Amino acid sequence: MFATFRQAMAWLHTWFGLVLGFVLMAAFFFGALSVFDREFDRWAIPATRIEPQPMPPYEAVLRPAFERMQPTREAVDAMRPRANGELPDRFDIIAYWSAYTTHRDPLVALFAGFEVPNAKHPAEQIHAEATVDPRDGHVLPDDRLKVGSGFFYPMHYGLTLDWKNLGIWIVGFSALVMLAALVSGVVMHRRIFREFFTFRPGKQRLRSVLDLHNLTGVVALPFHFFFALTGLLIFAATYYFPLGHTQLHELHDRAAALEAQQTGLPHERSGVPGDLANVDAMVADARARWEAAGKAGDVGFLVLMHPGDANGYVSVYRAGTDRIALVGDGIHYKAATGTLIREDPAPTAVGRMAEFLTGLHLQHFRHWLLRWLYVFGGLAGAVCIATGFLFFVEKRKRQHAARGVQGARVVDALAVTTVTGMVLATLGILVANRLLPADLPARGDWEQRAFWLTWVLALLHAGWRSAPVTRGLPNPAWREQAWAIAALAAVAPLLNWATTGDHLLRTLPAGYWPVAGIDLALLAVAVIAGAAGRRLGQRAHAPVGSPSTSAPASASEARHA
Repeated sequence: MFATFRQAMAWLHTWFGLVLGFVLMAAFFFGALSVFDREFDRWAIPATRIEPQPMPPYEAVLRPAFERMQPTREAVDAMRPRANGELPDRFDIIAYWSAYTTHRDPLVALFAGFEVPNAKHPAEQIHAEATVDPRDGHVLPDDRLKVGSGFFYPMHYGLTLDWKNLGIWIVGFSALVMLAALVSGVVMHRRIFREFFTFRPGKQRLRSVLDLHNLTGVVALPFHFFFALTGLLIFAATYYFPLGHTQLHELHDRAAALEAQQTGLPHERSGVPGDLANVDAMVADARARWEAAGKAGDVGFLVLMHPGDANGYVSVYRAGTDRIALVGDGIHYKAATGTLIREDPAPTAVGRMAEFLTGLHLQHFRHWLLRWLYVFGGLAGAVCIATGFLFFVEKRKRQHAARGVQGARVVDALAVTTVTGMVLATLGILVANRLLPADLPARGDWEQRAFWLTWVLALLHAGWRSAPVTRGLPNPAWREQAWAIAALAAVAPLLNWATTGDHLLRTLPAGYWPVAGIDLALLAVAVIAGAAGRRLGQRAHAPVGSPSTSAPASASEARHA
């Protein structure tokens, strides 16, 4: 079928990238935004614009908030088919309480699990969540969308397609194919070191696009490979191969019971009422032990298992922001007395490798320069895919125009939707966040609708304006959506100023970077998009056949696609 192995790899690289590049573009772009997901949350929810707080005291803040927590009506309705008989008005048998925060969180996320009376499965639980202000414990409304951690972050690995975890499977398959595309790309480019230093923006358009595609692919090659691999590894045991919860369910339960015997951490409730000692004293003891061991003593995760039961215990986990590896360094105490049960032992070599790979992907560390490198790596991946789309269309549109086929037009419209349309949708949700009334019921749902509506409009506009592609000409939708991006990106900081009073002349002198950084990034996007729109306008009016519009047909480019 192919004369050489390199030609086979070129075919694989082109068509795998074309078919699944739309998914990978979303994974890279929203993954880059997720690096600063907590900062987006603070920009989107003005009530959270406070400095990051440590884990608050249990007795003064956490316990009252935990005691108020109950499952939502939607969670109770979803549980009814899995229970025999009526469910209680209040769930009082607590399976666990937990609190989570990071060095970038001004708020504390609370989680609770309750045992379900008359459940069809004995281990059935119903869950509740809440977000509280660590200063006084008051609960924030649950209809406020955390744009960063609650939307951009799950978008990059699950596309918000929650049914049967369909989005996670689609992104996982795309990541697997991406690894094959990376290998095939390396095989194709024998002069990969030279391409690291090659970018000729003044050359003809097809040559410049290919240079940028090669450059962004080569520069961030290790980033692309490790993030595709680690993403697959993180979800492998939970979603892709969940043997412990499917075929090996009974063995999984036996292993959990055996682990409870070996560690002294009870697996189930005893049914005998038990007291709860001073949790704040346990947290203070854990901090002292970490300090004595030379470890950063921030508490990231606090868990109370079986509170109110004789088998209850308290686990205090270290945030571990001083290293890349996702460490816990858990210390566990008997709930009734506060006596130490155990400290988690040092992980094995395999465990350390798993912690490092997981931490490399999830980036809980406290290192701002490394975070920015993650952003640039993710955006480089997005640019690599976008230029791949452009190269595919530019190389074929005149051929398709001569033959009267619509393939290049369809791909170009989808490329516009994926590249500029996705940016427009992102800006659309931020603008909607500042425009919607604060007391609007289900406000977060309306913000998400604004995101999808903006993206659909971008798709319709790209398809409507793509007719010139059938004549071998550029699609004006690229230029028009670039100007729309510039307009929305400039409007968003102004709306933030008008609705909250926070503007750069206020946030920059105060050093409040979560809001100042988002505003500066939006203004930078406006400038870049405006420059791109102006450049595309100049090319649109350039004479056909000029160096900026003509496409060379060199042998190397012919082999690429």
